[in-house]
Amino acid sequence: MAVLKICTAGNPVLKQVAKPVEKIDKRLTRLLNNMVETMYAAEGVGLAAPQVGESRRVVVIDVGDGVVYEMINPVITKKEGTYLSTEGCLSVPEYSGEVERAAYVECEYTNRQGERMLVQARELLAVCIQHELDHLDGVLFIEKAKSLTVKKDTEE
Repeated sequence: MAVLKICTAGNPVLKQVAKPVEKIDKRLTRLLNNMVETMYAAEGVGLAAPQVGESRRVVVIDVGDGVVYEMINPVITKKEGTYLSTEGCLSVPEYSGEVERAAYVECEYTNRQGERMLVQARELLAVCIQHELDHLDGVLFIEKAKSLTVKKDTEE
């Protein structure tokens, strides 16, 4: 596995609508493995393929609940309620912001074995799914934020 370079705001791939995945092959499996490795190395909770320069409808998510979601061609099929939270983004590392999203979502996707899956998500997982799927449509959280804050460097 390899840690991939994360594209930052200003890179044109982040503004493109990602292409659907047509087939699950070794290249896609390698991409999934590398995306998970990259997400962990960057201490993120989610990563979309466009963030590593691949215009493909693929995301990986791990919000710390013991489950790694590898979503191919994900689609949100249901949204309910509202939830305001502070978000950050590996592609916009200098900012955090308050974003209002659905409090509950249902998302259908294909896993790496080619099986159709459904995840029902609330709060942090729901926010993460919506954030990552926005990347697949060329939307960054800073475009939806009600307010933005410049992050202070806390490392010594």
